[in-house]
Amino acid sequence: MTTPLRSMLLMLVASFIGSFGAVFLKAGAGRVHAGLAGIRSMLFNVRLILGVGLFLLSSYFFVLGVKHGELSVLYPLVSLSYIWALLWSRLFFKEPFTKNKLAGLALILVGIAFIGMGSRGGAAPPRPASAVVQPSK
Repeated sequence: MTTPLRSMLLMLVASFIGSFGAVFLKAGAGRVHAGLAGIRSMLFNVRLILGVGLFLLSSYFFVLGVKHGELSVLYPLVSLSYIWALLWSRLFFKEPFTKNKLAGLALILVGIAFIGMGSRGGAAPPRPASAVVQPSK
């Protein structure tokens, strides 16, 4: 089975939308209270509701993406959401970029590249003996 470009693009869209879901969950978490009041503060927290809604929307694109492709190729693309989250955390929450975070980002990108190359490479599967054409005499 090969993985169509369309499936990969759907996974990229899913990771992008999902990363914004995380931003809204983080933004809404500051308004959550402890105990029973916490349940009420969650139910009426617009930011939390948006975060959950964005995660649901990203799941929709995820399902569309994996429908026609190899999960072993597509699922690592979900890790791109970590990269988006790193950018959004800096932009929206003023969290610092550190050497360790940048090293982690580089490792994620290298891992995605290796998995992508692995989906294209390798030896062709052996053909059954019945498929081998014998030259005519």
